[in-house]
Amino acid sequence: MDRSLFIAMSGATQTMLAQASNANNLANAQTTGFKSDLEQFRSMPVFGDGYPTRVYAQTEKPGTDFSQGGLQTTGNDLDVAINGDGFFAIQDDKGKEAYTRVGSLKITPNGELQTSTGLPLLNAAGTPINIPAAQKMVIDSNGSISIRPLGAGANDPLAEVAKIKLVKPDIKNVEKRTDGLIYIKDGSAQADDATVRISQGMIEGSNVNAISAMVDMIELARNFEMQSNIMKNVKENSAASAKLLQM
Repeated sequence: MDRSLFIAMSGATQTMLAQASNANNLANAQTTGFKSDLEQFRSMPVFGDGYPTRVYAQTEKPGTDFSQGGLQTTGNDLDVAINGDGFFAIQDDKGKEAYTRVGSLKITPNGELQTSTGLPLLNAAGTPINIPAAQKMVIDSNGSISIRPLGAGANDPLAEVAKIKLVKPDIKNVEKRTDGLIYIKDGSAQADDATVRISQGMIEGSNVNAISAMVDMIELARNFEMQSNIMKNVKENSAASAKLLQM
């Protein structure tokens, strides 16, 4: 079979994979703390017996865009946003330490401080944070949590009850996995970093540029159409050649 068919087929297949990644970015354009995935195409020689004369298309994920999304003021005491670099330390579904930029928090009836998706936030010691019943809660810029207990007077001082673990790993050593969380590549846990600063009453939006994502979607659709037309032309040429041979 004509090698151009295989080349066009690989191009169309990889374009579909890139479309899926771009569609996921676009779908999360309004998701709090979401970081967009990057995609790129490159040629890949086909190795095997003999000299590698064929080159196919390949798409790959070179990494994640960790640039900061826009900060939105909510006025909610349970909304916090990181200013600059850094992550909140959380516990994933398997009990392992992971990291996120999602700062929309909630307190369960049992007093556990969690993200909006139900994952426990960790304190500086690496254990889940529990907040006693309170009439007021203040989260300082360094992640310290102070409360005024229920029944206390309005002028009574706040009492510090916990500190959110904030980390700032080297971006080269982190990766975003399929659950949307950030992990250290070697599986190690990071220490609390005192230089990370957060703001209460704000959340960080997605860093996806919806307009750029739409442009990429159109470009990928045209690329897929071009590859499909090439495969169609190969089929027509093959049919014409078979007809000539029949004569």
